[in-house]
Amino acid sequence: MIDWSARTGKQWKEPKKQFRPGMQSARKTYEARQADRVAMAAMKAREKEMKEEKTTKKKVSRHHPHHHRAYADSSQEQIQALKERREKAEEKARYEKLAARMHQKKIDRMKRREKRNKALKER
Repeated sequence: MIDWSARTGKQWKEPKKQFRPGMQSARKTYEARQADRVAMAAMKAREKEMKEEKTTKKKVSRHHPHHHRAYADSSQEQIQALKERREKAEEKARYEKLAARMHQKKIDRMKRREKRNKALKER
């Protein structure tokens, strides 16, 4: 006798196993999960430390006596300000384009309405 419960009806396909989402063998133990969390937290802390180190290095580099760029910090600020200005300009252009398109849609609607009214008047 053939068990049809997990069969697709296609001979070339493997019969499927029962799906068990809460299977104990697949689940990690509480201790293992805790260990993973601790390792992840340590890694995140290290990353944060490295990022802070990098930014302080950039800020301190201008105070270095043999450093060629005396205005490293201010140039970073200028670069940031320039980026923000460009983003604002892009946003403004996008809104203007959108407003023009909306205005055009409104004009089109009014033209259609006028056509409709004209057609009704001519009857």
